[in-house]
Amino acid sequence: MRQRPITLTFLVFLSLLVPCILIGQSKQNSQSLSDRQQAIALVAAFTAKGDLEKLKEALHSALDANLTMSETKEIVVHVYAYAGFPRSIRGLNTLMSVLDERKAKGIKDAIGREATPVPNNVDKYEVGRKTLEALTGRPQGELSGYNAFSPEIDKFLKEHLFADIFGRDILTYAERELATVSALTSLGGVEPMLQSHMQIAIRQGISAGQLVELLALFEKFVGKTEAESARKVFAEISGAKISTTSTSDEIDNKPIFSKGQKNPNPNMVGTVWLYSMVEADSLSQTQVGNVTFERGARTNWHSHYAGQILLVTDGMGYHQIKGKPVELIKKGDVIKCPPNVEHWHGATPDHFLTHIAITQNTEKGRVTWLRKVTDEEYNAYALTQKK
Repeated sequence: MRQRPITLTFLVFLSLLVPCILIGQSKQNSQSLSDRQQAIALVAAFTAKGDLEKLKEALHSALDANLTMSETKEIVVHVYAYAGFPRSIRGLNTLMSVLDERKAKGIKDAIGREATPVPNNVDKYEVGRKTLEALTGRPQGELSGYNAFSPEIDKFLKEHLFADIFGRDILTYAERELATVSALTSLGGVEPMLQSHMQIAIRQGISAGQLVELLALFEKFVGKTEAESARKVFAEISGAKISTTSTSDEIDNKPIFSKGQKNPNPNMVGTVWLYSMVEADSLSQTQVGNVTFERGARTNWHSHYAGQILLVTDGMGYHQIKGKPVELIKKGDVIKCPPNVEHWHGATPDHFLTHIAITQNTEKGRVTWLRKVTDEEYNAYALTQKK
């Protein structure tokens, strides 16, 4: 059932409402980088860049932000996987001199703990493969691309980077991805890898807003060129438009929320992107996600225990409730899907579709997936327009 159009003002209101639902979640989901996160980012950036004077300042800031010696050292060591041993070794030497200076001044920094040892009898390739799956959310199947061309580098990546390094539990996956994005941004010229790690960072809990703040931090302390290059990469995964002007029309047309990551849901046909904005928890059994369907993509027939609300924010698509005709939906439409009523929705053959999906009472059942939408059902609206 289609309701009256929504406005940008309502969407802005929704964007302000969402953080209120997240009160009970961890600080990691905050829209602002903590002092700890900023310290991790800048230590990684200056280590990769080889700017030892600025690295020295960043190391002092990291220790002042209560990072332990072990955690600070771990950031520098982590960067070697992306910038090489020479950069990390120089970074470690710089850290040693910083610790000596602080000790001479009577500053007592916490040593911190060592990483939990990894058992010697494990299959490190399998450990790395599973870690990579956990990071990306995608199964690691048959080798392809450079991994197939060079099985050696595939082995090094999985056994060493994703088993040995990511397996060290001194830093979280999110913190390692923050360090990785920072290192790659400083290096430049590695845009495909930067894009992948930005997506992984978001998946691991670094919000799109925090990445925007990170790039502002880079522009201020690392370099404008590096920040601008990274913004272009970020725009590709978020759907934001890059422009040198800032007219009101352009501001209105910019996506409000991130595009997220490709959603490998077997109950959907075609390419679908999902950005999870609110996960249901003990405080609120409400789930909110930003979903983008590429041309021709759609869901299977399905139903929701408590119904669902769709706020169409861009593009054009189809929606059908069982027993009723297919309806055309477009930017500004509000769709109310009744509880336990079968329906489907997706993009038209010629346009993409983006909508915010709001699902309540997820504790009693999120969604019941049913059969695929037939081509006849999908094309029904277009056929009626030709008559």
